[in-house]
Amino acid sequence: MAIISGDVLSGVCYVGLWDAEALRGWVLAPLCVYLVLGTAFLLAGFVSLFRIRTVMKHDGTKTDKLEKLMIRIGVFGVLYTVPALIVIACLFYEQARYDAWVLTWHRDMCAAPLYSIPCPFARSEPQRPKFEVFMIKYLMTMIVGITSSFWIWSGKTLVSWRQFFDRLKGRRVEAYV
Repeated sequence: MAIISGDVLSGVCYVGLWDAEALRGWVLAPLCVYLVLGTAFLLAGFVSLFRIRTVMKHDGTKTDKLEKLMIRIGVFGVLYTVPALIVIACLFYEQARYDAWVLTWHRDMCAAPLYSIPCPFARSEPQRPKFEVFMIKYLMTMIVGITSSFWIWSGKTLVSWRQFFDRLKGRRVEAYV
């Protein structure tokens, strides 16, 4: 489809940099659908965990570990959802202003004597992309990955990796449950 191109700022190949339709169809729509589905599953999971906690408390069972898990899931959900929302907002900003940016670029290029491009007739003020929005988008994209690593890298994960490397080195590792 030839809709993948290199991003000038980040150097990463991306869909929809020069085509607003591709950005809407191949990036924004899936991100929005996944965010809505993920949020729905997260809320359904919380409802189930609260029901389980209520039943456990009614039976007199301790719920400390369950409450810790619920807090961890809640913090992870917020730390994942907020940056994802910001990325989607930045992408909406890009696709909404794309045509005006292209027109401004065309006007700038036709004014340069180096190029022989006919100038477009436009009454509107020139609009340029805000560099800060792109940097926030890149930062939030990275934060989503960093947040995911916080979920994965716990004390138990580190112990498992240490045991794995000890086995590779030939050291005897005692298993515990």
